[in-house]
Amino acid sequence: MISEQVWADAELIWEFHRMHHEPRPCSVAVGLGSHDLGVADTTVDLYQRGMAPLIVFTGATSPTTRARMPLGEAVHYRERALELGVPPEDVLVEPSARNTGENIRLTRALLEDAGRPIDSVLLVSKPYEERRAYATARKLWPEVEVVSASTPMTFMEYVDSIGDPKRVIDMLVGALQRLQVYPEEGFMIEMRVPTSALDAYQRLCDRGFTSRLIAPSVS
Repeated sequence: MISEQVWADAELIWEFHRMHHEPRPCSVAVGLGSHDLGVADTTVDLYQRGMAPLIVFTGATSPTTRARMPLGEAVHYRERALELGVPPEDVLVEPSARNTGENIRLTRALLEDAGRPIDSVLLVSKPYEERRAYATARKLWPEVEVVSASTPMTFMEYVDSIGDPKRVIDMLVGALQRLQVYPEEGFMIEMRVPTSALDAYQRLCDRGFTSRLIAPSVS
């Protein structure tokens, strides 16, 4: 059983992870690969609404996607985009990235090699990864403006779509830990975490929602 306090803490962290940016036209829409095909659908929706003239999907495979997306996350995302009517020439694929930092670095290199001038990026991720993706892009691609986007949905709608509340809460906790740890590693810019979110994070850790935490670096 998940207590009311746990639900409240998880939803508070969910809301913090959302950047609440208003989508606007950008040079490119970049869909970050994951297990969630909804990222591809949302990227296509933004493209079809005129928010970007070009799509890049980025991502290899991971333990959670290897069986479902054997060709790689970006490749399967592109297939989905073509099914939804996006012209093939408007979808580029970066098939090698295995983490968010590589998503950004390799996408940037791909667009530079393609000779596409970029001054703004519509960065599409899972809802609870918006802030982490934004902070990473601002560190590794500082000369462009970054607008975060994800599938519009509530916390409970996302939990229902995954079907595993503990897994979702574990992911929320893990993402918040990375926001605290990764700036020191040079992986992202520092973003202030409000005390309310830190308190909720600690309560969830104390209740065992820790499977997505990373071990501290050893100097």
